[in-house]
Amino acid sequence: MYKAIIVDDENRSVETLSSIIYLFCSSEIEVIGTANSIQEAYQLIQEKSPDIVFLDVEMPHGSGFDLLEKFTNPKFEVIFTTGFDHYAVTAIKFSALDYLLKPINIEELKQAIAKAKDRIEKKNNQQNFDHLIQNLRNPRDKTNKIPLPILNGFQFVPVNNIIYCEADEDYTHIYLNDNQKITVSKSIKDFEDLLASYDFFRIHHSFLVNRDYIKRYTKGEGGTITTEQGTELPVSRRRKSEFLEWLSNI
Repeated sequence: MYKAIIVDDENRSVETLSSIIYLFCSSEIEVIGTANSIQEAYQLIQEKSPDIVFLDVEMPHGSGFDLLEKFTNPKFEVIFTTGFDHYAVTAIKFSALDYLLKPINIEELKQAIAKAKDRIEKKNNQQNFDHLIQNLRNPRDKTNKIPLPILNGFQFVPVNNIIYCEADEDYTHIYLNDNQKITVSKSIKDFEDLLASYDFFRIHHSFLVNRDYIKRYTKGEGGTITTEQGTELPVSRRRKSEFLEWLSNI
């Protein structure tokens, strides 16, 4: 049985999440405490040593991220909760940690708990926390690393190493500047959402490209771009005008 605490400044949110966990996840996780502030949560974690912390992103007098920075080597896993799909969610995704949007979806909660349990067993959370703090301190920094799911975990790759992404049904091929190609079981839409603020553009339903590697655009019905490495990629006709506008806004 895994021990959990809930950190949220809204009592209603605490009660709701506690009830959902009790009703649908009580066979694998037990809520052993709750806190309404960063300081309360810090003391509770020190006293109770939970396995999992459900952590609200935004609270008065500090964010959930401020709590994490108090721990140099966290021994617990985190599942973030938030009522807003904002900039912080991108940082969380970049760190390979999980988040839940309020109101909490039961199936998403079960999936997040399963992933947290897996990370606990593999004891590999420190790298995830380090990447989270780095991405929060330096948003839009292309040296930030993106987690690519591989067979036994994640491979963290700097954003500025990615030339382009290619869709292949439910998979995506990631092409890197060291001639490496990584195939992951995520859709290209997932990467489009994740990389949009890092100067990537979906030029075609099959291709997402990094502006830094575009060498040339050639006119045509939609046209084509040529990467610094010499690869030609098509621009779809319906995305052409938006792409050219994006390309001109340096």
